[in-house]
Amino acid sequence: MSMSSWSSRRFLLGFALAVLLIAGVVSSLASASPDGLDAATLRGCDTVETETGEALVGDCIAKNAADHQLSATPLADYAVGGRSGLTGVAGIIGAVATFAVAAVVFRLLARARRHRAGP
Repeated sequence: MSMSSWSSRRFLLGFALAVLLIAGVVSSLASASPDGLDAATLRGCDTVETETGEALVGDCIAKNAADHQLSATPLADYAVGGRSGLTGVAGIIGAVATFAVAAVVFRLLARARRHRAGP
């Protein structure tokens, strides 16, 4: 293994650890309060408790909203299994998944580049 290769691997390992640390810590600090877009879509409505859960009363854009197709998945709403106290874990899982997808894409691109360059 050359010195340049070792240096690159150390950099990538350090970068990956920094990303995982940031993903775990920063995502656990995320606010559960609605962001600007959520607040804007709720303007004109009030949230009331009903027998079946919360409902919107009034005239706002959010009344037309429906749950996303993936809202019942284990990592929906930046939580793990619906437990909002695990947002840091969800952030780490998201970072690892992003690394995995990027690794596959980069390998495919490198293989295609080598194939184009010929023997």
